[in-house]
Amino acid sequence: MAIRDRMSGNEAVAYAIKQVNPDVMPAFPITPSTEIPQMVSSYIANGECDTEFIPVESEHSSMSATIGAEAAGARSLTATSSCGLALMWEELLLAASNRMPCALALVNRTLSGPININCDHTDGMGARDTGWIQIYAENNQEAYDNFIQAYPIAEDKRVLLPVMICQDGFITSHAVENIELLEDDKVKNFVGTYEPEEYLLNPGKPMAMGPYSVSNYAMEARKNQELALEASKEVIIEVAKKYKELTGRGFELFEEYKTMDADYIMVIIGSAAGTAKQAVDDLRAQGKKVGVIKLRVFRPFPAIELANALKNCKAVAIMDRCESYNTNGGPLGSEIMAGLYRERVYIEAVNYIYGLAGRDFTVDHVYKIFDELEDCVVNGNRVEQFKYIGLRDKMEQ
Repeated sequence: MAIRDRMSGNEAVAYAIKQVNPDVMPAFPITPSTEIPQMVSSYIANGECDTEFIPVESEHSSMSATIGAEAAGARSLTATSSCGLALMWEELLLAASNRMPCALALVNRTLSGPININCDHTDGMGARDTGWIQIYAENNQEAYDNFIQAYPIAEDKRVLLPVMICQDGFITSHAVENIELLEDDKVKNFVGTYEPEEYLLNPGKPMAMGPYSVSNYAMEARKNQELALEASKEVIIEVAKKYKELTGRGFELFEEYKTMDADYIMVIIGSAAGTAKQAVDDLRAQGKKVGVIKLRVFRPFPAIELANALKNCKAVAIMDRCESYNTNGGPLGSEIMAGLYRERVYIEAVNYIYGLAGRDFTVDHVYKIFDELEDCVVNGNRVEQFKYIGLRDKMEQ
């Protein structure tokens, strides 16, 4: 029987960590992820798990220690947010290129400047090309479920890559919701025991980890890493199917919400998907054929799958909670549009920027976006690309 409880997103992830009971957790506090290592250390102090907790002097050190523990054969993880992730950027690349199947609980928060502690996806999207698998949660339940699935994905022999489990800072990390938890034994059986084939502390097989690679080998290593990321897509789906058999909760690379006959679709990541779904319900009641695609897995990016899901609609709004500063839109917009073009799916596609540094995103915003898409298709009026949603007028400043 599932255990019913009420938890914040941080509590849910910390509880999942306790149930998985990894070997090592180095961490350094940073808002809004601080509660995760704090709660895990309390579980350890109370004898509820025997993870080795390592307090370190910075986030760079926390990821360095995580990599070192993983290289030694220990199942390892850390947690961070915002500039903490930026500080460990060098180590993110090392974790992926050295094929370390560790986990990172990322509580998304904007990066400076100006300094702000609220949610957007600047941190996670900034690390999108470091070689990590990235999975985003809409709510607290998904944050819990995604973390339990992380190690079976990362440690699969076809993958051996690190996984970033992401949730929106404060919106899910601190808000309390009803949640269904699994029993400890079911989690342990699902995740299994980590049995690495190669590790530094194997006395019978000495090896080096992360040595200098000459040009004759480095490019092949990069290609093998890329192939592993491609293979992770199949593994993510396989693990999700097994998890559905265990819990009844199904997961895919993305969720399609009322898109079967939709003329207009919004693609969005994270907690704002709930707002978009409510707006879709409201507009459907008025006879509007609209739908939402909530992207769960950003890396590996499901370009072909998204193109197939969008090919029968008339227009798509692509929502980025991040500014790329490339004068050509956000990360999600750029990747979806490239995928549509390569798959020869020629529909109207409009990239919007929303929710930066915690700016509110409401159902009224969603209504207006769908109105703009319809006006573009029906009346031929061009829609402004890369519009900032909810931006205050100059007269209000």
